[in-house]
Amino acid sequence: MKNKKLKFSLTAIVFLVTIAVFSQGQSANLLLDAFYAKVKSQKNPQIIDARGSDEFGLNHIEGAVNFNLKSDDFEKRVIALNPSKPVFIYSIAAYRSGLLAAELGKRGFAEVYILEGGIASWIGGGKPFYSNLKTKLTLAEYNKILSENQYVLVDIGSRYCATCKTVKPILESLRTQYGAKLKIIEIELEESPQVIADLKNVKVFPTLIFYKNEKIVFKKDGLGDLKNDVDTALASK
Repeated sequence: MKNKKLKFSLTAIVFLVTIAVFSQGQSANLLLDAFYAKVKSQKNPQIIDARGSDEFGLNHIEGAVNFNLKSDDFEKRVIALNPSKPVFIYSIAAYRSGLLAAELGKRGFAEVYILEGGIASWIGGGKPFYSNLKTKLTLAEYNKILSENQYVLVDIGSRYCATCKTVKPILESLRTQYGAKLKIIEIELEESPQVIADLKNVKVFPTLIFYKNEKIVFKKDGLGDLKNDVDTALASK
């Protein structure tokens, strides 16, 4: 008898949780290829750039609209969406897009998808994007730097990325320690989006790549223990 009651209770809990989840809509983080495929499957995809207006003005996914929870016209923007159709959201990382996705879920939107890695993943994966900038660094110039220097450390990020800012003092320390032996390149999305797209190997900000004789020794998606990794790479023969 006790087992039957326990079984009934567990079934009831699962049922209630299921109702709660579906009443708030479905939300999921998707990697680039899955996100892109779902976007392309829609005739008029609802894409939201959850970054600030200044970020959006520099570059964004083509067809995206720009707003987030702090936008003055937030309610107007939400009303303009169709809650029965998928909504695709991205930002720099997952914070602003995650908050927006959660709010749309509470409002009954059926499907809400967040791009894992945000705009870094989209542009870094070579997908089409809008930019009002002429890239500061070209791929040809990038490759020329690699060919002219034995050791090169590349820092790829955005001025709007909080984690990216923590990389800067480490780079300065490495410059002081190694001098001309180590060439350091800093690439920002806001200055050179096209070279990030041309590299086709950036998934998140920051991305750190260490080269020796034009060959990648290591690539880091995120900061990690950068100084130790560089020290180890330069100490090896």
